Amino acid sequence: MRYQATEPNGDVSEEDLQMIALFAEGLSVEAIARRFDLSERTVRRRARTLCDRFGARAMVQVVAWAARRGVI
Repeated sequence: MRYQATEPNGDVSEEDLQMIALFAEGLSVEAIARRFDLSERTVRRRARTLCDRFGARAMVQVVAWAARRGVI
C-alpha cells in the first residue's frame, strides 16, 4: 500500500515550511536543530507532528506534498 501525504489539518506556518525545506535538502535532525536553535528531540517531535497533520508516515511524504504544491 502506498502512503501519500494529504492536505494538512490546519495552516502550515512559515517555520514549518522552512523545516520541511531543510528536510528536503537532506539536512539531518541535528543540523536542523542547530539552525533553529532547538534540541534534536524538539525537531523530531515537530517532524512527527507535521507527519500527523498531513496523515503521512514519514517526512519524505510531507516533503513530496510540499514539492507538488510548489511551496518549497
